[in-house]
Amino acid sequence: MKRKVTKAIFPVAGLGTRFLPATKSIPKEILTLVDKPLIQYAIDEARAAGIKEFIFVTSRGKSALEDYFDDAPELEASLRKKGKTELLEMLKTTNMDSGAIAYVRQNRPLGLGHAVWCARKLVANEPFAVILTDDVIAAEKPCLAQMMDAYNETGGNVVAAMEVPQERTSSYGILDIAEDMGSMVRVKGMVEKPKAEEAPSNLAVIGRYILTPQIMQNLNKKKEGAGGEIQLTDAIAEEIEKGNPVYGFRFRGQRYDCGSKAGFLQATVAFGLARDDLREEFGDYLNDLMAMRTAAE
Repeated sequence: MKRKVTKAIFPVAGLGTRFLPATKSIPKEILTLVDKPLIQYAIDEARAAGIKEFIFVTSRGKSALEDYFDDAPELEASLRKKGKTELLEMLKTTNMDSGAIAYVRQNRPLGLGHAVWCARKLVANEPFAVILTDDVIAAEKPCLAQMMDAYNETGGNVVAAMEVPQERTSSYGILDIAEDMGSMVRVKGMVEKPKAEEAPSNLAVIGRYILTPQIMQNLNKKKEGAGGEIQLTDAIAEEIEKGNPVYGFRFRGQRYDCGSKAGFLQATVAFGLARDDLREEFGDYLNDLMAMRTAAE
């Protein structure tokens, strides 16, 4: 019988060096798309998928993440006094119940697999989700909720996947497909960051996973993979070698790579234009900007 997935791991220990100098003093996960930080998008997606326990793998300098999810009594009192009920309700979505959220430290940057392994005692012998906050996905039904529906049918390990240009395969974990069933593919192998000419497909793994407890046992071996790091991809591939099911899931939605400056800016524009309160003014500005650039050329 498939066990319900109620725990999610958020690996947030990275230094965010691609966003220096901003990330010198604030965690990258607190950077905002319009008025909501990246971490809030991830939490909202997890909640929509039925996640009840939130496990953050952090590092030094990430205390602002913990503060973000705390109650803010003075701020709430001020908003209440001024009758700003809409802002007060918005603020409540950032609060986490006591005991719902836990933090563990990754002392050294040894890879995504190692970060996930750091949460092994909190996951225990249960299936779990992994959400990478760099990947923000705009979708009518949140990506992880889509994956939960697929997992409830198939069980096993399920990874979110999307087609990428062949020349970009060296930036992703790539799936070797045994059977293509449309939105789902059965996987016979996974390769971390292959050269374009050696990639078994162009179907790439992105930052959403539903994994069985056996993955933690594989990570416990601490095998070094690509880049000398402990790769989550390798631990999942080991399950395939053992004959255990691994599926790729083609989610419905638009993924933005907010770990890159270009992707972050693209997401900012897209989310800004999606807002009723910003669309007209922001859209007019962008149209004017493009007209000025066209005229200048």
